[in-house]
Amino acid sequence: MDLRQLEVFVRIAERGSYTRAALDLDASQPAISRQIRALEVELGSNIFQRTGRGVVLTEAGNVLLDHARGILHQVSRARDDVDRVRGAVTGRVALGMPPTQARLLSVSIMREFGQRFPHAHLSISEGLSSRIQEWVKQGQLDIALIYNPTVTRGLDLTHLMTEPLYFVAARGWDFERAQIVTAKKTETISRARRHVSLETLAKSPLIIPTRPNAIRVQVDSTLAAKGLQPKIQMEIDAISAILELVAAGAGAAVLPRSSVSAFGRPQDLTLTPIKIGVDDLLHVDLYIASSNERPNGLTMRGVVDIVRSLVSKL
Repeated sequence: MDLRQLEVFVRIAERGSYTRAALDLDASQPAISRQIRALEVELGSNIFQRTGRGVVLTEAGNVLLDHARGILHQVSRARDDVDRVRGAVTGRVALGMPPTQARLLSVSIMREFGQRFPHAHLSISEGLSSRIQEWVKQGQLDIALIYNPTVTRGLDLTHLMTEPLYFVAARGWDFERAQIVTAKKTETISRARRHVSLETLAKSPLIIPTRPNAIRVQVDSTLAAKGLQPKIQMEIDAISAILELVAAGAGAAVLPRSSVSAFGRPQDLTLTPIKIGVDDLLHVDLYIASSNERPNGLTMRGVVDIVRSLVSKL
């Protein structure tokens, strides 16, 4: 067997499909099928079983997968060590981030990465936390920033920060009547309101992303724990559109401060903490995720360091 066969095998195992693996590897499906067939002939055993939805590993395939990942990991480490000796770090890293973090960090990450690793390549993808967590598991991404991830076998999670969520409303919002009032009243209301209760949150018309957005799930679950449910005015997944509608008085939103900081007219909005306990505020936790079943090379570790450093400056 050779390394290419093992790379093809691992990618098919992670993607559960010859077609998706071929797209990831920029190869034709017949070509990777020949690789797998040659591997099966050499091993004298079938390593995949076809199903109606793709392929699954046989018992022999599961045994081979552990060995293949270990072999590829050692090869990656060897390449890193050689690159370090000759002073050139190469390789490709795929990073995924939620939309808010992508807007805040992408340019800085790319700039820092280019300075530290001029011979390497970094790609950045944007998506919902639940989706990019799946992309990491499937091998489409090497690293991801994820809000409130699900603890999953094969995934390494490192906590980066806790980010408070705010009740975001137009300047002039009456919290009791859940509607816009005059500018003069607004100033009084804004000064008097130190936090929003869950009861106030539940009766407010919300413009909020659809499930399984991490913020939406957090709002739903927190209210449900108190026997409450949100009053959904609109479901929109674009943060910029949500903020425009909130500024126009169409409803309120629940967002981290980082989402609002990119809005062009922050003076049109008010941000108020949401109290969920005596000393606790509604929040989400940001983690950095990577697979512990694939190589963790020098370039990838460098990206993790860059991300940690930039997030800490937020």
